[in-house]
Amino acid sequence: MMIREPNANGVKSMDLETIWQQFLTHLQSQEHILDAKVQKRAGIPFLYVESRLSREELDYHIRKWSARAMRGKMLHSETIFFRASEDLSVYRHRFYVPQEKMFCCGNLCPDCVRFK
Repeated sequence: MMIREPNANGVKSMDLETIWQQFLTHLQSQEHILDAKVQKRAGIPFLYVESRLSREELDYHIRKWSARAMRGKMLHSETIFFRASEDLSVYRHRFYVPQEKMFCCGNLCPDCVRFK
């Protein structure tokens, strides 16, 4: 994974392109998946998978390799089936950083992570 230089706060950031490449490489390495690629339409990433697997099996492989690509990183993924025609399945798939506080800032916030 490509780690960028620390920002002003000393935090290293992840390159989502690297996460996508790992995910697609693992997915394409599967025996029954003929091709997998991502295309952005109106800023939304769509995953195109050509496979003879059933939808349930394909969903399983997408979840499995998505989790493998995110391992050790503070990321989540969301996969929504969009459409299918013959051997081609289309999913809306994205990796994203959770929108919740990860640490206590000391300001006595009512939604502090200490209360979870």
